[in-house]
Amino acid sequence: MSNKSLVAATAITGIIALGATLASAPALAGSKEKCYGVAAAGQNDCATKNSSCAGTSKTDNQADAFVALPKGLCEKLAGGNLESA
Repeated sequence: MSNKSLVAATAITGIIALGATLASAPALAGSKEKCYGVAAAGQNDCATKNSSCAGTSKTDNQADAFVALPKGLCEKLAGGNLESA
């Protein structure tokens, strides 16, 4: 693969990754709420006290990591909390 092709492939991959990141940001308008303490490691929707961005929580059920869920569902989940610990 030539350097020109490699640069083009890298740029396209970066654009796709950026689009996926922006698309996965939680839309909390209306029918969604932040649910803390239920995200699997690396599956949080936004930054935490100990990590800088989405997908960087270190442990399952990290108390300061949230996922956006339909309103009313969080409190039905074991460990679910509407406020960060």
